[in-house]
Amino acid sequence: QVQLVESGGGLVQTGGSLRLSCAASGGAFSMYAMGWFRQAPGKEREFVAKISRSRGSTNYADSVKGRFTISRDNAKNAVYLQMSSLKPEDTAIYYCAADYLGGAGQDSGGYEYWGQGTQVTISS
Repeated sequence: QVQLVESGGGLVQTGGSLRLSCAASGGAFSMYAMGWFRQAPGKEREFVAKISRSRGSTNYADSVKGRFTISRDNAKNAVYLQMSSLKPEDTAIYYCAADYLGGAGQDSGGYEYWGQGTQVTISS
């Protein structure tokens, strides 16, 4: 059983930056690919970024490519999402998720464990 706890959300102005963190416990962290998803009010949850288990290969949604960077520190059991050039449309609850062995890709249904989410609000 893996527990995920996100932190780092908040309120920033358009063009600002935030760094989200996700702390994992209770499992072999290096066995999980890690993803970030987000859900805005009235919208479905959508894929944001993913990082592989060990080699660190990454994948991004087109909407965040070039602005967001996902990274992980297996020694600290943590994954991060550095967000820059933030836009009002980035406003959402951001969720960290764990995918055992990394086969889920961008499909949220393939992730076994989820955090509780952290609110990110971008003011215009």
